[in-house]
Amino acid sequence: MLKKEKSCFVSDSTITSKFGDRPPSTYSMKIQNLSQLKTLFSETGGYKSRTFSSGKYNWRLVIYPNGNEKDNGTRAVDEKSARRPKYPSNRNGTHQVRIGRCVWQRSSQKIMELSCGTRDEYVEGKQFNALRPVRGVPQVLPLDTFNDPKNGYVFNGDQCEFGVDVMVPLTNSEVVSFSQKPSNPKFSWTVNKFSKLKEHRYISSKFLIGGRNWVLELYPKGYNATYSTWLSLFLHLAEGEKMKTGEEIYTQCDLRILDPFGCNHMTRKFDRRHNISNSGWGWCEFVSLAELSKAYLDKQVSLRVEIEFEVVSTTKYS
Repeated sequence: MLKKEKSCFVSDSTITSKFGDRPPSTYSMKIQNLSQLKTLFSETGGYKSRTFSSGKYNWRLVIYPNGNEKDNGTRAVDEKSARRPKYPSNRNGTHQVRIGRCVWQRSSQKIMELSCGTRDEYVEGKQFNALRPVRGVPQVLPLDTFNDPKNGYVFNGDQCEFGVDVMVPLTNSEVVSFSQKPSNPKFSWTVNKFSKLKEHRYISSKFLIGGRNWVLELYPKGYNATYSTWLSLFLHLAEGEKMKTGEEIYTQCDLRILDPFGCNHMTRKFDRRHNISNSGWGWCEFVSLAELSKAYLDKQVSLRVEIEFEVVSTTKYS
């Protein structure tokens, strides 16, 4: 069962505390000579940590070991978190941030965790902006309680430790959707004079599906020598389409060689994920050249290829 500390009321905020085992996840400050720190900063104010980063911002932990009279922290240890923008900030820019602070109690091997504000305020976070770049706990502990070695906050003669958790709401996100039967889901490509083709590879014109440009790639005498008796056919992202590391595009479609004299189309189902290392999928053995010449070339020796998308995923990043 967690041991509870009495809540302290300061201005319009409530300071709640509890003891736990979890160390601070963002930054820790250990003071080796507390008495010397009190002497050095008795007149000039609080001791500021070096800057540390969290949520694209730089921060500092500020400790007032003698209390901060300017903030009603007289006769109590005062602890604050100050935001220092890493990038130029808009004066009207406001950031909702969850701040948790802690003081190490060596005698019980426990961490006293503090939150500033009511429970709902802590869950929702505190606002930092250009007009209010500092938030804190004016009265963490009475000085008598903090300084008494029996309570364990000062240990090994003259040492103490503070910490802070800074939780900034996510600034990077993605929204993924799977569009079934996207608008204009079909693309047709006529390859003329198929029997006279001499190039190893032919690429269709670009077509737009699911916010991306795609092309079909056709190898009239196979993808390589191993497949020289086959027609090879692939779907690829068009040149210039770039994917992020780890991004995937899911496609489900039908790829067809159309029957020019009836409805006996050669159809293969396509169900693949495209990524940065493999943006194209298809078949090295789509149809044999012997079968193609017999059934799928029209009187002008032309070949008609068609692709129809059933599902394609789209992702928006911010």
